[in-house]
Amino acid sequence: MRLLVVGSDRVDAGKTTFTVGLLDHVDGVGVKPRAGNDYWFDHDDVREAVGEGRLYGKDARRIAAASRGDLAPEDVNPVHRLWQPSPGPDSGLLGQSRREFLVDRVGDGFLANETAALPEFVRRHLPLGDAASVGSLAELNDRTEKRHLPHFRALAERIREADRAVVESYSDIARPIRNVEFDAVAVVEPRRVRAYDGERFDKACDVADGSPRDGALEERVEDVVDLLDPAAVESLPPLSDAERSDPAAVASAYENAYEALLSV
Repeated sequence: MRLLVVGSDRVDAGKTTFTVGLLDHVDGVGVKPRAGNDYWFDHDDVREAVGEGRLYGKDARRIAAASRGDLAPEDVNPVHRLWQPSPGPDSGLLGQSRREFLVDRVGDGFLANETAALPEFVRRHLPLGDAASVGSLAELNDRTEKRHLPHFRALAERIREADRAVVESYSDIARPIRNVEFDAVAVVEPRRVRAYDGERFDKACDVADGSPRDGALEERVEDVVDLLDPAAVESLPPLSDAERSDPAAVASAYENAYEALLSV
């Protein structure tokens, strides 16, 4: 069984809370193929991981902890990107206005942006001595093809072989990994979840065009679900901080939503 969790909002859709409860509900293994955080806006989380010489986010940490088995955040998240704000009109290496890419962790290696000034804390604690570096979008694309894609292919194989896998997307991207067939898809947003048949959702992704800002390989969730009717819609109650931190409590609160998703 392979389940996909995506969000219809770019931030704070509730994907990870939904995912950890679902993992508890089905006793599954979770993965988040791509993730990222910001040295400024997620500073405490960055300092915690980078201070250990590692690069991961709190979403991957929560998913690893909720998964069956003994997993580290890096086990569930092969590629993590660190950003920082970039004041001014310059869009930076990746064309992101007011935001610049600093470092990628790819598996257990690193890729650094040589056009960005890395924060001293990052330079001091991350093992970047042997890190590859890129100074142009063409170089980044080449490195991505050679380094990132093999990790995604290996992860796709792990997902296909898993007995019960739950995959969480990033931002509001509809398809975070290729060559994986999902049985059902949960589209999460504040107050509700919409459940879709996995095959129909994948076909809608093929039809939906990636916008010029996203590139041809990424489809936004709302562009995809505009082409579909949900198989089920369930409300999601608000949860306290204590409930959100406990996968079993989330599983209990969202039980009806999970059963609706599994029925799809």
